[in-house]
Amino acid sequence: MTDYGKPELMAEGLGWPEGPTLQKDGSVVFVESYCSQLSVFRDGKVSRLAYTAGAPNSCVVGAKGELYVCQNGGTVGPWRAAEMSVPSIQRVEPGGKAVILVTEVEGIKLNGPNDLVFGADGHLYFTDPGTYNPANPDPSYIFAIAPDGTPRVVVAFEKPVFPNGLAVEADGSVVWDESYTGHVRRRRPNGKIEDLGKMPGANPILDGMKIGADGRLYVTDLVGKGIHVVQPNGKVDAFIEVGGAPTNCIFSGETLWVTDATVLAASDKPNLGGQLWKLTVPGGGAPTAAGSIAGRG
Repeated sequence: MTDYGKPELMAEGLGWPEGPTLQKDGSVVFVESYCSQLSVFRDGKVSRLAYTAGAPNSCVVGAKGELYVCQNGGTVGPWRAAEMSVPSIQRVEPGGKAVILVTEVEGIKLNGPNDLVFGADGHLYFTDPGTYNPANPDPSYIFAIAPDGTPRVVVAFEKPVFPNGLAVEADGSVVWDESYTGHVRRRRPNGKIEDLGKMPGANPILDGMKIGADGRLYVTDLVGKGIHVVQPNGKVDAFIEVGGAPTNCIFSGETLWVTDATVLAASDKPNLGGQLWKLTVPGGGAPTAAGSIAGRG
């Protein structure tokens, strides 16, 4: 059994921290949705890196140091941003300027992009589940943007499942978790979709996802208050307790950084009790890709 280190609290007072990424200098960048911004944890302190308006949901670093952002438009549960934006994929250049790259794909307007990741093919993959509302769900999609900026549909779901966390495996397979169903699924390069099963717990609400060096998936569970560790075949190996409502994670060597909203989004008032944790995962994470997407700026 893997001996995971005890989670260590690194920062608090955050406004729904989510979707972290790692810069070349080792600093951790993440979104603070309630603050409409990207923040950076560096030298033991959190500071604003860029203002995006709306409510950014996730970010990933590009090959040139730029950052790509899932912008849901300005919602966290019933909360609405003071300055709403257009659901889109944004690019944030060094210096902090945020520009909109994509607002629709093959005639489909984006509704609430949630998580994103680069594949080894240079494409930027992202989930678009819309607004979280199980009683009246929005359509669910996974999209990709080619390096030249051309977007395409990867998966158009027959029924809304709220595809949330996203990862791309070494062979190009796209893996995601679903907040409505509690399942993790994989789309092979040939288009075949595999169900890796429902995660343990009475009501798992899955959020972020990353891949370990050994191919296991690290899947955050908002309600479960921790991370499911899942083999590539779907067998659940372990559960790591961390935080109150962990939203996503990122590897830096054998350190796993975890963003934690601490509470579910049930109020129209912003909760600024979010936290940033780190813990040790022997073996660390799988290699990650970083591309660049052409577009206006």
